[in-house]
Amino acid sequence: MKIQPVVEGYGEVDAVPVMLRRLRDEGQAYGIEVGRPIRRKRHELVQEASLRKAVRLALLQKDCRAVLILFDGDDDCPAEVAPIIQAWAQSEAGVVPVAVVIAQREYEAWFLASMESLRGKRGILNDATSHPAPEESRDAKGQVEDRMAPQCSYLETADQAALTAMFDLAPTYARCRSFRKMVKAFGNLAIDMGVELADWPPPVWAAEE
Repeated sequence: MKIQPVVEGYGEVDAVPVMLRRLRDEGQAYGIEVGRPIRRKRHELVQEASLRKAVRLALLQKDCRAVLILFDGDDDCPAEVAPIIQAWAQSEAGVVPVAVVIAQREYEAWFLASMESLRGKRGILNDATSHPAPEESRDAKGQVEDRMAPQCSYLETADQAALTAMFDLAPTYARCRSFRKMVKAFGNLAIDMGVELADWPPPVWAAEE
């Protein structure tokens, strides 16, 4: 049985399955697989008709038992937008559970919360430090690149999945509200799929809040 992601960016097509598998392994929810994400432009994910169409396509994927919709908030407030998208998506999905997660500003804000864990990787400088308010800064992609060696550039399609595999989840959970939403969404989907989780979220993450 699979969680079927629907995402916005080309980088998320590879990165989000990595993220979901990491969460699965942390929760020891080994019965869950992750489908190849369906990509849609952002404007298609915030308009009802096109969003519903994307959900219908997700439901057609083999072994789909849950749907996760993830995209960047940019300048929108996730607390205002997410419930609207959630209502449309769940209405379309019927009994199949759906979760909507909107990364505050950008997905890359989650990297900015734990830069120390990425030092020396993918061109990240050995003295790179985390952003004090990672979800408040605009241009998180640029902020990540600012922490890379001068000869390096951040490329979403090349770097996003790789950094997703390596960043420390605990400080990101502590520092990023939208990542906590992501963790909660995964846990809820797993439970709705009938999969028993270990302590969720991991107690060591909650201890850092």
